[in-house]
Amino acid sequence: MNVGFISLGCSKNLIDTEATIGMFKKHNFKVVNNEEKADILVINTCGFIESAKEEAINTILEMAEYKNKNCKYLIVMGCLVQRYYDELIKALPEVDLFVKIEDYDTLWEQIEDLIKRNIVIKKKKSSKKITEIPKMPMITQEQFLERTITTGQDYAYLKIGEGCSNKCTYCAIPYIRGPFVSRKKEDIIEETKMLAKKGIKELIIIAQDTTKYGIDIYEESKLAELLQELCKIKELKWIRFLYSYPEGITDELIEVVARNDKIAKYFDIPIQHSSDTILKKMNRKTNKKQIKEIIRKIRNKIPDAIIRTSLIVGFPSETEEDFKDLLEFVKETKFDRLGTFMYSKEDGTPAARLPEQIHGNTKKARYNKIMKEQQKIAAEKMKEKIGKECEVLVENISFDGKYLIGRTMQDAPDIDGLVYIKSNTENPSKYIHQFIKCKITDSKAYDLIACPFGDVS
Repeated sequence: MNVGFISLGCSKNLIDTEATIGMFKKHNFKVVNNEEKADILVINTCGFIESAKEEAINTILEMAEYKNKNCKYLIVMGCLVQRYYDELIKALPEVDLFVKIEDYDTLWEQIEDLIKRNIVIKKKKSSKKITEIPKMPMITQEQFLERTITTGQDYAYLKIGEGCSNKCTYCAIPYIRGPFVSRKKEDIIEETKMLAKKGIKELIIIAQDTTKYGIDIYEESKLAELLQELCKIKELKWIRFLYSYPEGITDELIEVVARNDKIAKYFDIPIQHSSDTILKKMNRKTNKKQIKEIIRKIRNKIPDAIIRTSLIVGFPSETEEDFKDLLEFVKETKFDRLGTFMYSKEDGTPAARLPEQIHGNTKKARYNKIMKEQQKIAAEKMKEKIGKECEVLVENISFDGKYLIGRTMQDAPDIDGLVYIKSNTENPSKYIHQFIKCKITDSKAYDLIACPFGDVS
């Protein structure tokens, strides 16, 4: 039979989808990209915030329409299922199988039972509530080695841990994915070598908090050590790590990034706020002074480092004074990249029970003010790049063939800007998946224009 996949949410979820695709391919199913041709549809859902939940439900309902056509089985897995298992069974009888994250170790057995016997799996009742942190199965190396990479041949994500133990009061991840569990270093290196042999040029290391890597199995953070080991794999060109909480950015980690050419000078540090009052209510482990010191250290040691962060506005009890503190912090710090979220009240989280919930209009107004300021900062940052030289990984060409499109080492895929390289070559496609040295000639809001050195100009 043909099987189609829809993966929603973050890159960590995408890896689970890739592992599931690998399972189906191993058992000789044909993977198709058109839902109309699929006998089986698998949706991997996100349940992190309200907008993600709405997207997941709408996608399930949309795909359920195909049950009346060619599709025989609709399977739904992921964070939404883990979080609302019993409710979904009652609300969506169109779905043939719901698979919770904690049952991923028996995923294929459940699918086989559904398909081979042509029955709907008995849906066991769950007594777990969102306030309980589930015990998840251990991460198995096999699921990563057999996964099918869906991000193309230039880059791939590599998950070094599962779950989260930080317990920020606004976040449901610990209740969905369980506590942080690290993978063994040997397994990570083995998978990286496999990816490198397949031609992957950029490795993107992810976890809910990459700086927590190793603490549960080695009793101390091993991220810096792991990065140094991965740099020894000669086929890799770039190594990037994302989602590093500020308290985990050590002098050792900064030093390792500074001295290794393969590691992107790119720090993705979600600080969420600058007001000490709000940070404490969020159960964050750093204060404003500590955050400023971490940023100072990075910029002193690595002047050209890109610092990306994420913020939350409208957290319960956030006063106008708290927000002004955050806005001034953004103006002062001048983050290279910044994303802002309006606080989402999530079931079962401690913050959802806090008094003084902020009105939606106030959240939106504060969001707009932050992003308006960041747009100015981003434009200034981009203009500063004009005249500088860079190396670009070409990933595409424009429709008219006049531009090669790619990224620098300072740009993460899907979330950062692109570089448009002017080209007069008759065969621009031959440069896709190649590295080209360029000079920046102009900047747009979030993208750059460049001219190459060599025969593609």
